Amino acid sequence: MWATAVGVARVRALESERENALFRDPLARAFAAAGGLWPDSAPLPDDEAARRRRLAVSFSIVIRTKFLDDLLQEASAAGVRQVVLLGAGMDSRAFRMDWPEGTRLFEVDTAVPLDFKESVLREERAVPRCERTTVAVDLREDWPAALAAAGHDPAAPTVWIAEGLLIYLPEDAVELLLARIGARSAAGSRMGLTLGSRGVIERFGADATPGSAASLWVSEMPDDPVGWLAGHGWQADTRTLRECAAAYGRPISTPPQREERPGGLISAIRR
Repeated sequence: MWATAVGVARVRALESERENALFRDPLARAFAAAGGLWPDSAPLPDDEAARRRRLAVSFSIVIRTKFLDDLLQEASAAGVRQVVLLGAGMDSRAFRMDWPEGTRLFEVDTAVPLDFKESVLREERAVPRCERTTVAVDLREDWPAALAAAGHDPAAPTVWIAEGLLIYLPEDAVELLLARIGARSAAGSRMGLTLGSRGVIERFGADATPGSAASLWVSEMPDDPVGWLAGHGWQADTRTLRECAAAYGRPISTPPQREERPGGLISAIRR
């Protein structure tokens, strides 16, 4: 699944080249090129519906990246100095964002994507803007122990990011992940999640090609995400892609195809 992270990097590279980019990710192009996805020469599908779906997924990646960038900046402004990126993939926030002194950022993922990433970072001579630690572990295993061994302090507030991750996990694995996060979250911790909105698998995954990212989607957002996270000890707020896109100056022009439900972009605070 790590190859999906290279595809996300390609989307971020394309956004970074826009004049009015919502963010700049100077390493994204290098990740995409090393993974064989740059230059962006792949033609869009001939089928109009498939083309719209592909563009919609790319658009959602751009919006969620900006949403989580803002969440991380707000957490830093509130004094949080520990960051954990779960399923970090080709995330380059340690290198591209301005971090307050004393920030410690942990990237948790399996060894294959982390090794690939390190090879690109060495080639680019990239220097992180905070203390950066990689934690090579499968999230289906005892990653809290590996994170603790890497120096994470559960007594200090942490901001946790699970971007584009939960949709690949079955419901019981999502519940376990949230329980494990909660057990290592001091009061004042923050969390940023992206969840597949209700119906997203039906709309995007049902006719996905075998092996594609959408073909691996299995988990959607609960009907009441705020209540769900309250049960895990978090005070949450949800935003729809449409709401965030409008706020960022990228409004979605087409009307919603169905009644708007709670959004899959979630910020939460541990009380």
